[in-house]
Amino acid sequence: MTEKYAVVVIGGGAAGLSAALVLGRARHRTLVVDAGEPRNAPAAHMQGYLTRDGMPPAEFLALGREEIARYGVELVRDRVVEVTRAEDLTEVQDKDFTEVQGTAFTNAQGEDLTVAPGEDFTLVLAGGRTVRARRLVVATGLKDELPAVAGVAERFGRDVLHCPFCHGWEVRDQPFGVLASSPASVHQALMVSQWSKDVRFFLHSVAEEELSDEDLRRLAAAGVEVVPGEVAGLVIENDRLTGIRLADGTEHARSVLFLAPRAVPQTGLLEGLGAELHDTPFGAYPVVDATGLTSVPGVWAAGNAIGFAEQVVHAASGGYRAASAIVGDLLMTDLDAAAQV
Repeated sequence: MTEKYAVVVIGGGAAGLSAALVLGRARHRTLVVDAGEPRNAPAAHMQGYLTRDGMPPAEFLALGREEIARYGVELVRDRVVEVTRAEDLTEVQDKDFTEVQGTAFTNAQGEDLTVAPGEDFTLVLAGGRTVRARRLVVATGLKDELPAVAGVAERFGRDVLHCPFCHGWEVRDQPFGVLASSPASVHQALMVSQWSKDVRFFLHSVAEEELSDEDLRRLAAAGVEVVPGEVAGLVIENDRLTGIRLADGTEHARSVLFLAPRAVPQTGLLEGLGAELHDTPFGAYPVVDATGLTSVPGVWAAGNAIGFAEQVVHAASGGYRAASAIVGDLLMTDLDAAAQV
């Protein structure tokens, strides 16, 4: 049987759970479909979220799941593999329906397939379940692709880091390294100098000539040492980063390495629905309004699904905004439909 929901939230991170909490409290039947692959899973703690500073991400998500359950929100550990728009009523009549009474439809199995006002989406889950929803919140986030340097993936989230706002305080005043992936990595090297005055900028695959005069002046002013040469790997002792090894065998004593992963937005479902995307230096993301509404009517997006720099606190706020907009949208849709009867 195809189950019906007012809203399906795709993604159970901070954005998705925040949206689900607001929707549940507004008495809308809501389903969260969560694949269980949060972007911040490698991190031992999250920072900068007022009253939750230092909380382990897994604990944060567990509390969120408990909260939404209080309001009847369902959560299923699964993955949405397909989203399609419901066919309009004239198309429905031409298919395998055996009973038509006004706008009420049942199929040969007796399943109620009535299309309520604005009930626009059919979702197929990897586990075989099919559900329908009037509105969608896409909070599928993004994935980080790490540089192919030996040891980086194993240390990511520990002493190989990407965000000084997330981890800078915890590693302050230690010897930092910054791994360049492009000339734009200069910005990261300058930013982390706020947390340590011992910073070395490893150019790796970037030629020194690719840095502008302005870049070099700023690096010098910040006291950042520029180190040319390819990075071959990390030096690990007693399960701690102790150095950066170059291809020529030179080692630089460092206890923290910052880098910039390549962001891979998880926009496949949005693209399948025809959502308009815009290009950024960190990938293509959906065009959204202030509430997260995409160019597809009835589809909102929140969290890292709309941008690389959305921290946990931003994601939670974005989910809240999207859900509150959906509550108003559903209400007005139903009132308008009732007024026309």
